[in-house]
Amino acid sequence: MLTYPLSGSSSELVINILSMVLSQNKPLDRAYSQHFSGLTLPPSEQARVTQVVGDILRKLNLYCYLADIKPEEFERLGSKLLNAWHIFHGLELPNMQYALQVNTEDFETRLAHAKTQPALWDGCPQWLDELGAEQLGDAWPAERAALALAPKRFIRVNELKCNKVQLIERLAKEAVEAVAVEGVESALEIISDSALFRTETFKAGWFEQQDAGSQLVAAALDAKPGMRVVDACAGAGGKTLHIAAQMQGQGRLLAMDVEQWKLDNLKIRARRAGAHNVETRIIASSKTIKRMKLTADRVLLDVPCSGLGVLKRNPDSKWRDTPERLPILMDLQKQILQSYSRMVKVDGILVYATCSIMPAENRLQVDAFLSENPQFILLMDENITVAESGFDGFYLAKMQRISE
Repeated sequence: MLTYPLSGSSSELVINILSMVLSQNKPLDRAYSQHFSGLTLPPSEQARVTQVVGDILRKLNLYCYLADIKPEEFERLGSKLLNAWHIFHGLELPNMQYALQVNTEDFETRLAHAKTQPALWDGCPQWLDELGAEQLGDAWPAERAALALAPKRFIRVNELKCNKVQLIERLAKEAVEAVAVEGVESALEIISDSALFRTETFKAGWFEQQDAGSQLVAAALDAKPGMRVVDACAGAGGKTLHIAAQMQGQGRLLAMDVEQWKLDNLKIRARRAGAHNVETRIIASSKTIKRMKLTADRVLLDVPCSGLGVLKRNPDSKWRDTPERLPILMDLQKQILQSYSRMVKVDGILVYATCSIMPAENRLQVDAFLSENPQFILLMDENITVAESGFDGFYLAKMQRISE
Protein backbone atom coordinates (compact mmCIF):
# COMPACT_ATOMS: atom_id res chain seq x y z
CA MET A 1 0.00 0.00 0.00
CA LEU A 2 1.06 3.61 -0.44
CA THR A 3 3.48 5.12 2.06
CA TYR A 4 2.70 8.73 1.12
CA PRO A 5 -0.52 10.52 0.08
CA LEU A 6 -1.81 10.94 -3.44
CA SER A 7 -1.24 14.27 -5.11
CA GLY A 8 -4.24 16.52 -5.61
CA SER A 9 -4.46 15.73 -9.35
CA SER A 10 -4.15 11.97 -8.76
CA SER A 11 -6.83 12.19 -6.05
CA GLU A 12 -9.20 13.84 -8.52
CA LEU A 13 -8.39 11.11 -11.05
CA VAL A 14 -9.21 8.40 -8.49
CA ILE A 15 -12.54 10.08 -7.73
CA ASN A 16 -13.40 10.42 -11.43
CA ILE A 17 -12.62 6.75 -12.15
CA LEU A 18 -14.65 5.57 -9.15
CA SER A 19 -17.54 7.86 -10.09
CA MET A 20 -17.67 6.29 -13.54
CA VAL A 21 -17.82 2.80 -11.99
CA LEU A 22 -20.18 3.50 -9.10
CA SER A 23 -22.45 6.20 -10.51
CA GLN A 24 -22.45 5.35 -14.22
CA ASN A 25 -22.18 1.56 -13.71
CA LYS A 26 -19.29 1.25 -16.18
CA PRO A 27 -16.81 -1.67 -15.99
CA LEU A 28 -13.59 -0.81 -14.21
CA ASP A 29 -11.36 -1.62 -17.18
CA ARG A 30 -13.37 0.76 -19.36
CA ALA A 31 -13.10 3.49 -16.73
CA TYR A 32 -9.33 3.05 -16.64
CA SER A 33 -9.09 3.11 -20.43
CA GLN A 34 -11.14 6.28 -20.74
CA HIS A 35 -9.37 8.23 -17.99
CA PHE A 36 -5.80 7.14 -18.75
CA SER A 37 -6.16 7.64 -22.52
CA GLY A 38 -4.22 10.71 -23.60
CA LEU A 39 -2.66 11.32 -20.17
CA THR A 40 1.10 11.46 -19.80
CA LEU A 41 1.19 10.01 -16.30
CA PRO A 42 4.47 8.36 -15.31
CA PRO A 43 4.00 4.57 -15.01
CA SER A 44 4.60 4.73 -11.25
CA GLU A 45 1.85 7.32 -10.77
CA GLN A 46 -0.60 5.37 -12.91
CA ALA A 47 0.19 2.31 -10.80
CA ARG A 48 -0.53 4.32 -7.64
CA VAL A 49 -3.90 5.44 -8.97
CA THR A 50 -4.94 1.89 -9.91
CA GLN A 51 -3.70 0.64 -6.55
CA VAL A 52 -5.90 3.08 -4.63
CA VAL A 53 -8.94 2.55 -6.88
CA GLY A 54 -8.61 -1.22 -6.51
CA ASP A 55 -8.27 -1.10 -2.74
CA ILE A 56 -11.30 1.18 -2.37
CA LEU A 57 -13.44 -1.09 -4.55
CA ARG A 58 -12.30 -4.23 -2.72
CA LYS A 59 -13.49 -2.71 0.57
CA LEU A 60 -16.01 -0.16 -0.61
CA ASN A 61 -18.58 -0.81 2.10
CA LEU A 62 -15.92 -0.48 4.80
CA TYR A 63 -14.60 2.85 3.55
CA CYS A 64 -18.12 4.16 2.97
CA TYR A 65 -19.00 3.19 6.54
CA LEU A 66 -15.92 4.94 7.92
CA ALA A 67 -16.67 8.06 5.87
CA ASP A 68 -20.37 7.91 6.82
CA ILE A 69 -21.59 7.99 3.23
CA LYS A 70 -23.57 5.60 1.01
CA PRO A 71 -22.03 4.19 -2.19
CA GLU A 72 -24.71 5.90 -4.28
CA GLU A 73 -23.54 9.23 -2.82
CA PHE A 74 -20.00 8.82 -4.11
CA GLU A 75 -20.29 11.20 -7.05
CA ARG A 76 -21.21 14.00 -4.62
CA LEU A 77 -19.18 12.93 -1.56
CA GLY A 78 -16.21 11.13 -3.11
CA SER A 79 -13.61 13.46 -1.59
CA LYS A 80 -14.87 12.57 1.89
CA LEU A 81 -14.42 8.87 1.21
CA LEU A 82 -10.93 9.41 -0.20
CA ASN A 83 -10.00 11.39 2.90
CA ALA A 84 -11.31 8.54 5.07
CA TRP A 85 -9.17 6.12 3.03
CA HIS A 86 -6.05 8.22 3.74
CA ILE A 87 -6.85 8.41 7.47
CA PHE A 88 -7.39 4.63 7.59
CA HIS A 89 -3.93 4.06 6.10
CA GLY A 90 -2.26 6.65 8.32
CA LEU A 91 -1.48 9.05 5.48
CA GLU A 92 -1.67 12.83 5.34
CA LEU A 93 -4.78 14.10 3.57
CA PRO A 94 -4.30 14.96 -0.11
CA ASN A 95 -4.47 18.55 -1.26
CA MET A 96 -7.85 18.61 -3.02
CA GLN A 97 -9.97 21.62 -3.86
CA TYR A 98 -13.35 21.72 -2.08
CA ALA A 99 -12.64 18.47 -0.22
CA LEU A 100 -15.17 17.33 2.37
CA GLN A 101 -13.55 16.65 5.73
CA VAL A 102 -14.01 13.62 7.98
CA ASN A 103 -14.98 13.99 11.64
CA THR A 104 -11.99 12.37 13.37
CA GLU A 105 -13.85 11.40 16.54
CA ASP A 106 -16.69 9.82 14.57
CA PHE A 107 -14.14 8.02 12.37
CA GLU A 108 -12.44 6.42 15.39
CA THR A 109 -15.78 5.24 16.79
CA ARG A 110 -16.74 3.71 13.46
CA LEU A 111 -13.30 2.13 13.04
CA ALA A 112 -13.58 0.40 16.42
CA HIS A 113 -17.01 -0.96 15.49
CA ALA A 114 -15.88 -2.13 12.04
CA LYS A 115 -13.14 -4.22 13.60
CA THR A 116 -15.84 -6.27 15.35
CA GLN A 117 -17.63 -7.03 12.07
CA PRO A 118 -15.53 -9.53 10.04
CA ALA A 119 -17.53 -9.30 6.81
CA LEU A 120 -17.50 -5.49 6.85
CA TRP A 121 -13.78 -5.46 7.68
CA ASP A 122 -13.14 -7.68 4.65
CA GLY A 123 -15.23 -5.42 2.40
CA CYS A 124 -17.79 -8.15 1.78
CA PRO A 125 -21.40 -7.25 0.86
CA GLN A 126 -24.13 -9.08 2.72
CA TRP A 127 -25.35 -11.11 -0.27
CA LEU A 128 -21.86 -12.46 -0.91
CA ASP A 129 -21.23 -13.25 2.76
CA GLU A 130 -24.46 -15.24 2.94
CA LEU A 131 -23.73 -17.10 -0.31
CA GLY A 132 -20.14 -17.88 0.69
CA ALA A 133 -21.18 -19.20 4.10
CA GLU A 134 -23.88 -21.36 2.51
CA GLN A 135 -21.59 -22.76 -0.20
CA LEU A 136 -18.25 -23.08 1.60
CA GLY A 137 -19.11 -23.31 5.31
CA ASP A 138 -16.09 -23.10 7.60
CA ALA A 139 -13.76 -22.44 4.65
CA TRP A 140 -15.53 -19.19 3.75
CA PRO A 141 -13.97 -16.73 6.26
CA ALA A 142 -10.45 -17.44 4.95
CA GLU A 143 -11.59 -17.09 1.34
CA ARG A 144 -13.47 -13.88 2.16
CA ALA A 145 -10.37 -12.35 3.74
CA ALA A 146 -8.16 -13.46 0.83
CA LEU A 147 -10.53 -11.88 -1.71
CA ALA A 148 -10.03 -8.52 0.02
CA LEU A 149 -6.26 -8.51 -0.69
CA ALA A 150 -4.58 -6.87 -3.65
CA PRO A 151 -3.84 -9.34 -6.48
CA LYS A 152 -0.31 -10.33 -7.34
CA ARG A 153 1.02 -9.75 -10.85
CA PHE A 154 1.61 -12.91 -12.87
CA ILE A 155 2.64 -13.50 -16.45
CA ARG A 156 2.80 -16.62 -18.60
CA VAL A 157 5.98 -17.47 -20.48
CA ASN A 158 5.21 -17.81 -24.19
CA GLU A 159 7.11 -21.00 -24.98
CA LEU A 160 6.59 -20.44 -28.68
CA LYS A 161 9.25 -17.71 -28.41
CA CYS A 162 11.34 -18.26 -25.28
CA ASN A 163 11.84 -20.20 -22.08
CA LYS A 164 11.53 -19.05 -18.48
CA VAL A 165 15.24 -18.26 -17.99
CA GLN A 166 15.44 -16.26 -21.21
CA LEU A 167 12.34 -14.27 -20.27
CA ILE A 168 13.61 -13.43 -16.78
CA GLU A 169 16.92 -12.24 -18.24
CA ARG A 170 15.32 -10.12 -20.96
CA LEU A 171 12.84 -8.51 -18.55
CA ALA A 172 15.69 -7.68 -16.17
CA LYS A 173 17.32 -5.63 -18.94
CA GLU A 174 14.13 -3.52 -18.99
CA ALA A 175 14.15 -3.11 -15.19
CA VAL A 176 11.37 -5.65 -14.66
CA GLU A 177 12.04 -8.13 -11.85
CA ALA A 178 10.37 -11.54 -12.21
CA VAL A 179 10.59 -14.77 -10.23
CA ALA A 180 9.39 -18.32 -10.87
CA VAL A 181 6.11 -19.50 -9.30
CA GLU A 182 6.21 -22.79 -7.42
CA GLY A 183 3.77 -25.35 -8.79
CA VAL A 184 2.98 -23.48 -12.04
CA GLU A 185 5.61 -24.27 -14.63
CA SER A 186 4.62 -21.56 -17.11
CA ALA A 187 4.19 -18.71 -14.60
CA LEU A 188 6.37 -15.85 -13.38
CA GLU A 189 5.46 -13.34 -10.68
CA ILE A 190 6.37 -9.70 -11.31
CA ILE A 191 7.75 -8.25 -8.08
CA SER A 192 8.79 -4.81 -9.35
CA ASP A 193 6.55 -1.82 -10.01
CA SER A 194 6.95 -1.85 -13.78
CA ALA A 195 4.84 -0.90 -16.79
CA LEU A 196 4.75 -4.35 -18.38
CA PHE A 197 2.88 -3.46 -21.54
CA ARG A 198 5.38 -0.73 -22.45
CA THR A 199 8.28 -3.18 -22.57
CA GLU A 200 9.84 -4.33 -25.83
CA THR A 201 9.63 -7.86 -24.41
CA PHE A 202 5.83 -7.68 -24.37
CA LYS A 203 5.68 -6.12 -27.82
CA ALA A 204 7.81 -9.01 -29.09
CA GLY A 205 5.21 -11.48 -27.75
CA TRP A 206 7.42 -13.20 -25.18
CA PHE A 207 4.75 -13.23 -22.47
CA GLU A 208 1.07 -12.67 -21.69
CA GLN A 209 -0.33 -11.31 -18.45
CA GLN A 210 -2.30 -14.17 -16.93
CA ASP A 211 -3.00 -15.22 -13.36
CA ALA A 212 -1.10 -18.31 -12.23
CA GLY A 213 -4.34 -20.06 -11.27
CA SER A 214 -5.71 -19.49 -14.74
CA GLN A 215 -2.60 -21.08 -16.21
CA LEU A 216 -3.39 -24.32 -14.36
CA VAL A 217 -6.65 -24.63 -16.30
CA ALA A 218 -5.06 -24.83 -19.76
CA ALA A 219 -2.30 -27.04 -18.36
CA ALA A 220 -4.94 -29.60 -17.33
CA LEU A 221 -6.13 -29.87 -20.93
CA ASP A 222 -2.75 -31.39 -21.84
CA ALA A 223 -3.02 -30.56 -25.54
CA LYS A 224 -0.38 -32.17 -27.77
CA PRO A 225 1.14 -31.13 -31.13
CA GLY A 226 -0.96 -32.30 -34.06
CA MET A 227 -4.24 -32.56 -32.15
CA ARG A 228 -7.55 -30.97 -33.03
CA VAL A 229 -8.39 -28.74 -30.05
CA VAL A 230 -11.36 -26.47 -29.39
CA ASP A 231 -11.45 -23.59 -26.90
CA ALA A 232 -15.22 -23.14 -27.09
CA CYS A 233 -15.62 -20.09 -24.81
CA ALA A 234 -12.40 -18.39 -25.83
CA GLY A 235 -13.19 -14.77 -24.97
CA ALA A 236 -10.11 -12.63 -25.49
CA GLY A 237 -8.03 -15.79 -25.72
CA GLY A 238 -5.61 -15.97 -22.77
CA LYS A 239 -6.09 -19.73 -22.42
CA THR A 240 -6.19 -20.18 -26.20
CA LEU A 241 -2.68 -18.80 -26.50
CA HIS A 242 -1.50 -21.04 -23.66
CA ILE A 243 -2.93 -24.07 -25.49
CA ALA A 244 -1.20 -22.97 -28.71
CA ALA A 245 2.12 -23.03 -26.86
CA GLN A 246 1.35 -26.54 -25.54
CA MET A 247 0.75 -27.63 -29.14
CA GLN A 248 4.03 -26.02 -30.27
CA GLY A 249 2.09 -24.36 -33.06
CA GLN A 250 1.26 -27.76 -34.63
CA GLY A 251 -2.25 -29.07 -35.19
CA ARG A 252 -5.56 -27.25 -35.37
CA LEU A 253 -6.66 -24.97 -32.55
CA LEU A 254 -10.14 -23.53 -32.96
CA ALA A 255 -11.10 -20.58 -30.74
CA MET A 256 -14.86 -20.02 -30.58
CA ASP A 257 -17.05 -17.40 -28.95
CA VAL A 258 -20.43 -15.72 -29.35
CA GLU A 259 -18.90 -12.22 -29.56
CA GLN A 260 -16.91 -11.29 -32.66
CA TRP A 261 -15.02 -8.37 -31.08
CA LYS A 262 -13.40 -10.75 -28.59
CA LEU A 263 -12.24 -13.01 -31.41
CA ASP A 264 -10.90 -9.98 -33.30
CA ASN A 265 -8.80 -9.06 -30.26
CA LEU A 266 -7.62 -12.66 -30.03
CA LYS A 267 -6.36 -12.54 -33.62
CA ILE A 268 -4.16 -9.56 -32.74
CA ARG A 269 -2.80 -11.29 -29.65
CA ALA A 270 -2.19 -14.53 -31.58
CA ARG A 271 -0.12 -12.70 -34.22
CA ARG A 272 2.02 -11.07 -31.54
CA ALA A 273 2.49 -14.42 -29.78
CA GLY A 274 3.40 -16.29 -32.97
CA ALA A 275 0.45 -18.68 -32.45
CA HIS A 276 -0.11 -19.37 -36.11
CA ASN A 277 -2.28 -22.47 -35.68
CA VAL A 278 -5.12 -20.49 -34.02
CA GLU A 279 -8.33 -20.22 -36.03
CA THR A 280 -11.35 -18.21 -34.85
CA ARG A 281 -15.01 -18.99 -35.41
CA ILE A 282 -18.10 -17.17 -34.23
CA ILE A 283 -20.82 -19.35 -32.67
CA ALA A 284 -23.74 -18.12 -34.75
CA SER A 285 -26.21 -20.82 -33.69
CA SER A 286 -26.45 -24.34 -32.27
CA LYS A 287 -25.73 -25.65 -35.79
CA THR A 288 -22.12 -24.46 -35.40
CA ILE A 289 -21.66 -26.95 -32.57
CA LYS A 290 -23.69 -29.78 -34.16
CA ARG A 291 -21.49 -29.75 -37.28
CA MET A 292 -18.45 -30.51 -35.09
CA LYS A 293 -19.90 -33.55 -33.30
CA LEU A 294 -17.25 -36.10 -32.21
CA THR A 295 -14.39 -34.28 -33.97
CA ALA A 296 -12.17 -32.84 -31.19
CA ASP A 297 -9.34 -34.48 -29.26
CA ARG A 298 -9.60 -31.79 -26.59
CA VAL A 299 -12.35 -29.32 -25.69
CA LEU A 300 -12.01 -26.55 -23.12
CA LEU A 301 -15.21 -25.03 -21.71
CA ASP A 302 -14.19 -21.99 -19.68
CA VAL A 303 -17.85 -21.11 -19.15
CA PRO A 304 -19.45 -17.77 -18.23
CA CYS A 305 -19.67 -17.59 -14.46
CA SER A 306 -20.14 -15.29 -11.48
CA GLY A 307 -16.43 -14.42 -11.36
CA LEU A 308 -16.47 -14.84 -7.58
CA GLY A 309 -12.97 -16.29 -7.63
CA VAL A 310 -11.42 -13.22 -9.26
CA LEU A 311 -12.86 -10.44 -7.09
CA LYS A 312 -9.35 -9.31 -6.11
CA ARG A 313 -8.76 -8.45 -9.76
CA ASN A 314 -12.31 -7.36 -10.64
CA PRO A 315 -13.52 -5.78 -7.39
CA ASP A 316 -16.28 -3.75 -9.05
CA SER A 317 -18.16 -7.04 -9.54
CA LYS A 318 -18.95 -7.11 -5.81
CA TRP A 319 -21.21 -4.11 -6.21
CA ARG A 320 -23.11 -5.20 -9.33
CA ASP A 321 -26.14 -7.42 -9.90
CA THR A 322 -24.42 -10.79 -9.36
CA PRO A 323 -27.11 -12.21 -6.99
CA GLU A 324 -29.78 -11.72 -9.66
CA ARG A 325 -27.55 -13.02 -12.47
CA LEU A 326 -26.28 -16.14 -10.72
CA PRO A 327 -29.29 -18.46 -11.46
CA ILE A 328 -29.22 -17.34 -15.11
CA LEU A 329 -25.49 -18.04 -15.33
CA MET A 330 -25.86 -21.48 -13.76
CA ASP A 331 -28.55 -22.40 -16.29
CA LEU A 332 -26.27 -21.22 -19.10
CA GLN A 333 -23.37 -23.28 -17.72
CA LYS A 334 -25.56 -26.38 -17.76
CA GLN A 335 -26.66 -25.72 -21.33
CA ILE A 336 -23.11 -25.13 -22.59
CA LEU A 337 -21.75 -28.24 -20.89
CA GLN A 338 -24.51 -30.41 -22.32
CA SER A 339 -24.37 -28.99 -25.84
CA TYR A 340 -20.67 -28.32 -26.38
CA SER A 341 -19.54 -31.67 -24.94
CA ARG A 342 -20.84 -33.24 -28.15
CA MET A 343 -17.70 -32.01 -29.92
CA VAL A 344 -15.45 -34.40 -27.95
CA LYS A 345 -14.50 -37.58 -29.81
CA VAL A 346 -14.35 -40.99 -28.12
CA ASP A 347 -11.29 -41.13 -25.81
CA GLY A 348 -11.05 -37.35 -26.07
CA ILE A 349 -10.77 -34.99 -23.09
CA LEU A 350 -13.21 -32.34 -21.92
CA VAL A 351 -12.18 -29.70 -19.37
CA TYR A 352 -14.92 -27.68 -17.68
CA ALA A 353 -13.67 -24.58 -15.90
CA THR A 354 -14.90 -21.47 -14.09
CA CYS A 355 -13.34 -18.51 -12.31
CA SER A 356 -15.68 -19.13 -9.37
CA ILE A 357 -15.05 -20.80 -6.01
CA MET A 358 -18.71 -21.71 -5.43
CA PRO A 359 -19.59 -25.46 -5.64
CA ALA A 360 -22.97 -24.66 -7.23
CA GLU A 361 -21.13 -23.48 -10.36
CA ASN A 362 -18.41 -26.11 -10.12
CA ARG A 363 -18.54 -29.69 -8.85
CA LEU A 364 -22.33 -29.70 -8.54
CA GLN A 365 -22.63 -28.77 -12.22
CA VAL A 366 -20.17 -31.51 -13.16
CA ASP A 367 -21.94 -34.14 -11.03
CA ALA A 368 -25.28 -33.27 -12.64
CA PHE A 369 -23.75 -33.54 -16.11
CA LEU A 370 -22.11 -36.90 -15.40
CA SER A 371 -25.34 -38.34 -14.00
CA GLU A 372 -27.09 -37.54 -17.28
CA ASN A 373 -24.17 -38.44 -19.57
CA PRO A 374 -22.69 -41.88 -18.75
CA GLN A 375 -20.55 -41.64 -21.90
CA PHE A 376 -18.25 -39.37 -19.85
CA ILE A 377 -16.18 -40.19 -16.77
CA LEU A 378 -14.45 -37.83 -14.35
CA LEU A 379 -10.66 -38.16 -14.36
CA MET A 380 -9.92 -35.42 -11.80
CA ASP A 381 -11.08 -32.05 -10.57
CA GLU A 382 -9.36 -29.25 -8.68
CA ASN A 383 -10.46 -26.26 -6.63
CA ILE A 384 -7.86 -23.50 -6.90
CA THR A 385 -8.77 -21.53 -3.81
CA VAL A 386 -7.76 -17.94 -3.19
CA ALA A 387 -6.75 -18.46 0.44
CA GLU A 388 -4.61 -21.56 -0.12
CA SER A 389 -2.95 -20.65 -3.43
CA GLY A 390 -2.51 -16.87 -3.29
CA PHE A 391 -3.76 -16.91 -6.90
CA ASP A 392 -7.20 -16.03 -8.20
CA GLY A 393 -9.85 -18.66 -7.55
CA PHE A 394 -10.65 -21.22 -10.25
CA TYR A 395 -12.23 -24.63 -10.66
CA LEU A 396 -11.49 -27.26 -13.28
CA ALA A 397 -12.86 -30.73 -13.98
CA LYS A 398 -11.15 -33.07 -16.45
CA MET A 399 -13.47 -35.62 -18.07
CA GLN A 400 -13.04 -38.26 -20.77
CA ARG A 401 -15.55 -39.49 -23.31
CA ILE A 402 -15.56 -43.31 -23.21
CA SER A 403 -18.33 -43.96 -25.75
CA GLU A 404 -20.62 -42.23 -28.23
